[in-house]
Amino acid sequence: MESYVTVFESSTWEQVIEKSRFIGVVHPVQNLEEVEQRLHDIRQNYPNARHYVYAYRLHQGKLEKSTDDGEPQGTGGRPVLDVLQYRQIWDVLIVVIRYFGGVLLGAGGLTRAYGGTARQLMDKASIGRLVPHLIYEIEAGYDWYEPLKYWFKQFSWATGEEEFLATVKLQVYIPWEENQRFREWLADFADQKIVPREIGNTLCPLSNEL
Repeated sequence: MESYVTVFESSTWEQVIEKSRFIGVVHPVQNLEEVEQRLHDIRQNYPNARHYVYAYRLHQGKLEKSTDDGEPQGTGGRPVLDVLQYRQIWDVLIVVIRYFGGVLLGAGGLTRAYGGTARQLMDKASIGRLVPHLIYEIEAGYDWYEPLKYWFKQFSWATGEEEFLATVKLQVYIPWEENQRFREWLADFADQKIVPREIGNTLCPLSNEL
């Protein structure tokens, strides 16, 4: 399991160049089905545009694709994909919508317009790194709940599902490189009364990037 950079939420940015309106939209995506659904939604939300230029990169299988959608070859999708490749961003879809304003931009102008829109969009996007985390389940008495939650927050360890029955069960996500520190801290803090149970692993943002 390897870490990688991705975008955490959808956002838009737009500019007008020589009367043409260029609207950049970025979405986090994880598979081809999500890519197709997002493209469908964008065409519904921005109807009657002249071009829907896009590029995406999927971490699973290292898939990537770009399309010029009717613009001269290499002037639309390629510059957008270049932005994603340069920043090494995965699980992301960028669409640059163009409403034609009547002025031809030429190949160089189009490349700058599409690439520039994508760059400005990503400059303002919520971007961060997904890193491997171990998932632990902790079971303890109710009197431990608030102190544990307090210290997990202090250490920037994210928590997950919680269950309140005869005892409290909660999940905590620990970055791999902090695993030993977590186990030693918990043993000392709880005086060996709480033994964490490792139940899996996942990729997720560091808490300070949420």
